[in-house]
Amino acid sequence: MGKVIAEISMSADGIVAGPDTSTEHRLGQDGDLLHEWLFEGTDADAEVGRRLFDGVGAFVVGRSMFDVGVDPWGDDGTFKKPVFVVTNRPHEPVVKGPTTFTFVTDGLESTLQQAKAAAGDDNVMLMGGGTTLRQFLLAGLVDELRLHVVPLLFGAGVRLFDAETGRHVRLERTAVHETPNATHLTFRVRN
Repeated sequence: MGKVIAEISMSADGIVAGPDTSTEHRLGQDGDLLHEWLFEGTDADAEVGRRLFDGVGAFVVGRSMFDVGVDPWGDDGTFKKPVFVVTNRPHEPVVKGPTTFTFVTDGLESTLQQAKAAAGDDNVMLMGGGTTLRQFLLAGLVDELRLHVVPLLFGAGVRLFDAETGRHVRLERTAVHETPNATHLTFRVRN
């Protein structure tokens, strides 16, 4: 069985989305700056970007990420694999080409169980948003954390680690790739 991987870009001060997230500004005001490394970075950044979906059999996103992302993701749904949406608002599945978005209303564990079943031996990727990643991480449901830290102090927005955890989450760094556009960090989560 594959791993559960949480992957997200963030500023050096821990922001994963700018303020005022909306359908017009899906990553908040100026939030696209957090992903410039992926679209306008170096060859090394492009190589990290190419590996984002390698070995992934299913994805998990939060409802807010789905709501602001579904239109920009286009007719094929971008992911081209099953996507499970953590939500408390029931919704019929949404099919966009090879991507089916399934809405799960009975918690993180159920969402992950369904994603793992769909992924088979492949990995499950937790793509965001920040609140969803934090919930899975604090629940002890993540095997690997990949952070793409952008050299930018954002100042305001959604912080990845802004809530009290009630416990420590121990990480073991397993890889670092540095470019002028981002420091790509990979950690094994040691629960």
